[in-house]
Amino acid sequence: MRRFKLVFNENKCKGCELCVAFCPKNVIAIDETVTNGKGYHPAAAVNIDACVGCCSCARMCPDCVITIYQLEEGEE
Repeated sequence: MRRFKLVFNENKCKGCELCVAFCPKNVIAIDETVTNGKGYHPAAAVNIDACVGCCSCARMCPDCVITIYQLEEGEE
């Protein structure tokens, strides 16, 4: 089973929710507990085990905030 890691540049995220809307596995949500330097609540991975690495979130992000890495066996 492939595993993935999503990295968000929280300071660039404006919380537009496009990544949330286009994720087919509901991996991403807006983190209401965090506010970035621009005053927005950024997106975050909340269900990473469901990620299939389709990259829909990264492709839809207008600010290129999301980077996806495929993890090797045993890597976190």
